[in-house]
Amino acid sequence: MVEKKDKKAAKPAKNKQPKDHWFSLRGIQKEAKRVVWPKWKDSDKGPGILSTTGEVLVFTVFFALFFVLCEFGVTFLLKFIGIGA
Repeated sequence: MVEKKDKKAAKPAKNKQPKDHWFSLRGIQKEAKRVVWPKWKDSDKGPGILSTTGEVLVFTVFFALFFVLCEFGVTFLLKFIGIGA
């Protein structure tokens, strides 16, 4: 019993490109060269890392103070109406 192989299944596709093995040193180097890293200081294109970091720190401190003050306010109100010690 000899099975005949289908001729279409045996032929590789002509237009199919080889797989790009992205997990290789060459692929990693190629991808690292494509990355556009942000600049440290302001430039013509937009804010740099330093100004963006400064904005994040200012907003973080502002919201931390806001929530602490809200906590004190709620605690004061609860004590004022007699709930809590």
